[in-house]
Amino acid sequence: MQPSHAGTKRKLEAIKDPNEVYKFAKASANGDSKGKRKAVVEDDPEDDGAAGPDPPPADEEVAYGPEDDEEGRFFGGGITKNTAEILDFMDEQEKDDAGPEKIDSAWLRKFALNFEKYITTNAELRAKFESEPQKFMGSEADLDAEIKALSILSEHPGLYEDFAKLGCVNSLVSLLAHENTDIAIDAIQIISELTDEDVEADEGHWDALVNAMVGVLENLASKPAISERIGTEAAVLPWLLKRIQQKESPISQNKQYAAEVFEILLQSSETNRTRLAELDGIDFFLQLLSTYRKRDPEKDSYEEEYMENLFGCLISAVRELEGKKKFVAAEGVELCLIMLKEGKMSKPRALRLLDHAMQGQGGVVAAEALVEAAGLKTVFGMLMKKQSHSATEHILGILSALLRSLPANSAGRIRTLAKFVEKGYEKITKIMELRREYSSRLKIVDQDIKKQRAAMSVDDREDMEAEWLSRRLDAGLFCLQTADLILAWLVAEDDGARKHINSSLTKQGESLEAVKASLQEQLKSIENNEAEASETEEMLSTLIQCL
Repeated sequence: MQPSHAGTKRKLEAIKDPNEVYKFAKASANGDSKGKRKAVVEDDPEDDGAAGPDPPPADEEVAYGPEDDEEGRFFGGGITKNTAEILDFMDEQEKDDAGPEKIDSAWLRKFALNFEKYITTNAELRAKFESEPQKFMGSEADLDAEIKALSILSEHPGLYEDFAKLGCVNSLVSLLAHENTDIAIDAIQIISELTDEDVEADEGHWDALVNAMVGVLENLASKPAISERIGTEAAVLPWLLKRIQQKESPISQNKQYAAEVFEILLQSSETNRTRLAELDGIDFFLQLLSTYRKRDPEKDSYEEEYMENLFGCLISAVRELEGKKKFVAAEGVELCLIMLKEGKMSKPRALRLLDHAMQGQGGVVAAEALVEAAGLKTVFGMLMKKQSHSATEHILGILSALLRSLPANSAGRIRTLAKFVEKGYEKITKIMELRREYSSRLKIVDQDIKKQRAAMSVDDREDMEAEWLSRRLDAGLFCLQTADLILAWLVAEDDGARKHINSSLTKQGESLEAVKASLQEQLKSIENNEAEASETEEMLSTLIQCL
């Protein structure tokens, strides 16, 4: 978009509605007194009395308006070529008189007012005439033209800061959620132009623009429906990927914000997660994370948050089957194992990522990759050491996923079972100790909840259910249930493990009935009928029978 288009548009182009264009052209041709040009009509002494204007010469072609195509469709004005040439000449004279428009702060303030006016008008008309699109399409055309006019700003990056302060950035980015896909695409294209690497902007100008953009994107991305729509627009995810990969030292807030927005987009939309895999974004994120194998970002810095966001993006991505496959193919399991052995700040994040990659449908690909990469030694080694509650939860999750996913009689499953029973069942003994610890914590919380429940009405109890569940989870409910699931698998698969587990439970004053009751509670908590839930229900029912 050139500057001249933004400020010195032809008079005829300012009218966007097709009916208005038609009326304007007709009125101009007939000497409408409201037009800018007035026709002077003189009586012809030889007038034969015929009414109306003379028809155009037979050999003179009718020229179409500026919006028409070669076949005369769309906004045909019906004016002759001679008339069009005269109008064009007069417009050129007006441009010469006015001189080139100056693109400065004053121009931007004026533009901002018009921009907001077009957005507001369109929103109001859409709300008022929701079922009559013909009544708001004219305002949509105006808004479309105004968005495209913003292209000139890429030639004046010195105005980026004012553009952000005037609130135009917020308005522009918010149009990504517009009901009209064409408007949303226009907004994306302008954002891409303004942030193109060829734009010669100072760091301060970049910061002002991008900071405002990602801030609005973050708010929009937190809404699932809008998040999915933003992600499906062709340019948004690639633009964020490009922003995240720009080399910076130190990592700026803008780069961290871009990673955070990306994480939110992936958390709230399956479509976005699938699209990331299609863009090979998983490999891209793993490359960015590889720098933290041994090096830690500065504490409480933007870089630390940036690293957290990168892990968050991958954790969301591996929820999908295609994401798991891409993660394994890009050697994500191997990178996580390196971080578990050598990393510091990256270690707990890598453990969490590995746990999520092995869960659910398709988790077998990550489970097999872990065994093949000699990861059993690393994970079991961590089990035997004292860990935080969060780390223990993920270690137990990985061990449970191995038993659930690895095919029967496969080399990987046999090696996993061998790890559990080696050295006098020390790994099983460790799991029994963890089970006893979490069971004791949970009993205290359950007793307190029981007292509260007894003193409440039925309605009050229903209101408290979510809070009570949260307290039980904090006390270790998930870890206890996962430990019981592991023990149930071992009882079902190995006679020696069954005897050892029975003996340990007897010493604690319990039996396999306690493990069975835990599995039954998990079975009752399954609520949906999705394929994964159905598989879990079948697995739990089978293990309960084995007990």
